[in-house]
Amino acid sequence: MADNQDRRVPIRSTSGELKRQLNDTQLATLHTLERFGWELKFIRRQPGQPSLVVLHDPDTRKLAILKPDGDLDENPVFHQFRG
Repeated sequence: MADNQDRRVPIRSTSGELKRQLNDTQLATLHTLERFGWELKFIRRQPGQPSLVVLHDPDTRKLAILKPDGDLDENPVFHQFRG
């Protein structure tokens, strides 16, 4: 395998498994947003960084970040990593 190849292996987690990783404030916000169709897509964890909780609105095909304080960042800046 070349050094610049992506070695990450996707780990499929159930929605329940992901939700157990949220704090109470994030869960409350998520439950409200789920009534409008939003869904928890994934949580990215990086050493030394807070977890990045990513939600998806299928109606608008929009991604958003659910912050630890329960606020929703609907205009996040996603950085593309290149090897």
